[in-house]
Amino acid sequence: MKDKMIWSYFLELSLHIGADENTVQSAWYLPPQYTECNNADIEVWDETVKFIAERKFNACVIDVGDAVQYESHPEISAPDAWSKDFLKSKLEQMRALGIEPLPKLNFSMCHTTWLKEYRRKVSTPEFYRVCSELIAEVCEVFGSPRLFHLGMDEETAWDQSARGICIVRGEKLWWHDLFFLFSECEKHGARPWVWADYYWTHPDLFEKNMPKSVLQSNWQYESFRDYDDTFGYKRMPRINAYERLDKLGYDQVPGCSTWYTNTNPYETLAHGKAKLSKEKLKGYLTIPWAYGINRETEYSLKNDAHRLFVARQKLYPETL
Repeated sequence: MKDKMIWSYFLELSLHIGADENTVQSAWYLPPQYTECNNADIEVWDETVKFIAERKFNACVIDVGDAVQYESHPEISAPDAWSKDFLKSKLEQMRALGIEPLPKLNFSMCHTTWLKEYRRKVSTPEFYRVCSELIAEVCEVFGSPRLFHLGMDEETAWDQSARGICIVRGEKLWWHDLFFLFSECEKHGARPWVWADYYWTHPDLFEKNMPKSVLQSNWQYESFRDYDDTFGYKRMPRINAYERLDKLGYDQVPGCSTWYTNTNPYETLAHGKAKLSKEKLKGYLTIPWAYGINRETEYSLKNDAHRLFVARQKLYPETL
């Protein structure tokens, strides 16, 4: 696996990285965005894992969040959280199919509903202790993973505007906490992995402080075409960030998704192959953002996997 490109899929075992209990509904006719349980359907999980194995994925990033029964902090676990032994059995099934399971816990204040009461105790001694213990326990469940995704995306006031409370760490505190999380992963032999969108708004601080040892996933889910026109002003920094990170010497696993357009996986792979160095391009990650693992979302789960597979067949056939 070390010498291969990462062809990774993303599974949201926990749903609690977005809306909290007080998030305003986006429309009166829609159901509440927050649910107490994660409601992961085991049959759909199994079918999805089989589907991605058939499409030659060799890794799966699993957003664990509150979806496991923690021994260190049972107060965090959702009512329907899987036992550690059950999750371990599912990870072993993945490995048997040639898929490397990789953990994710998102510690961005925009995405810590799963942390329950501790999300409002950010940057306190208690918060650091809890984060340390959870990372250690997840590493144990995943059997000393070589990579650990820490999230860290979208910690802005705008992204939290519909929440009951908005928490955004200032520059020094954000970097302090980030380095703490990096060290906790490295303590267990895992290489830290983060979303790279902090670079869009703080390029100077990113270039100054972000270690080259941290794996980066920049993401841009819209079309790459005509991104320099008037209507593409939001996409420009996101797309340009890929090339800038490459020139700065960061290892990258670009993130793609059919969230906005079904062509995004193909365009992401085409852009990466044309613009990024082979040495620093470590693979790709497709993210369905289907909001759950159940019968209602199974098409979205499979659509992202199949779209990336088709793009890989056309652009990277030598990897199949």
